[in-house]
Amino acid sequence: MDPALSYRGGLIRIASAALIWGSIPLFVRQVDSSAVTIVFWRVVFAALALAIYLGIRGRLGELVRLPARKKLGLVAMGSILAVNWVLFFSALERTDVAVAVLLAYCGPILVTVLGPLVTREPLDRRSIVPLLLAIAGTVIIVGPRDLTLAGGTHLTGALLAFASAFTYAIGVLNAKRLLKGIPTSVFMLGEDLTVAVVLLPLVLMRPSPATPIEWGALATLGVVQTAGTGFLFLSGLRAVRTQHAAILTYAEPVSAVLFAALFLAEPVTLATAVGGALVVLGGVLVARMEPSPGIETPGPTLELDTL
Repeated sequence: MDPALSYRGGLIRIASAALIWGSIPLFVRQVDSSAVTIVFWRVVFAALALAIYLGIRGRLGELVRLPARKKLGLVAMGSILAVNWVLFFSALERTDVAVAVLLAYCGPILVTVLGPLVTREPLDRRSIVPLLLAIAGTVIIVGPRDLTLAGGTHLTGALLAFASAFTYAIGVLNAKRLLKGIPTSVFMLGEDLTVAVVLLPLVLMRPSPATPIEWGALATLGVVQTAGTGFLFLSGLRAVRTQHAAILTYAEPVSAVLFAALFLAEPVTLATAVGGALVVLGGVLVARMEPSPGIETPGPTLELDTL
């Protein structure tokens, strides 16, 4: 298969994951529990779905048979993921949503800047214009309103949001390296189990969800928005450069606005439309990119058994 097609397929998977992530707030709003509780049950349902998938295919033992070095890597990745989610949700509790979202989306910028240092991928200068378009679009969507840090609580929330951006970047950059030699589904199972273990002591001190609607929302968050999108994102990440993957994740705030308009009757303003158009334009520019000469490119599309 033509590597360019495989590369574009990876970009499509990553963009699809980002678009689906935009629906997460719809389900989070259905759960009257703490952020830690939501994250815990989200990964529990994701791990259960992945375990069933691997069990049906007779591959559940692959996680146990991984070399010790790979297992330690998965534990580290899971811990980073747990910290990332808790930091972001904690930021939402302490500052305005606009501030938290804008600072959290410094993550893709950090991926682009730190990528050459961590993954040894040279900076793709073609990424600069799409990245700037995505950043500008996100700023316009969030808007200048409410971007104030008056008071210690708001400042703490802003710092937590930026810290979540940093942990996101570290996670994405290391995932690219750790994915080598580990099937995607096995990687995700190890990651999710680690998150569950890390958060378990905190969850035991909090009340559990009580209604069928809450449990249904949590199950959807786990199976679709975590296991399903994790499969799309990580399998796509195998095939593309981290810089390009990071830019495409800016589709998430755009889709979040669209989902809110469709299901929560929230208005779509002119600023939202303009900002969304800029993000989409940045994504289109990335989607049209071919692997650069001299840069490692993916082979044929991965078979399902390797995922």
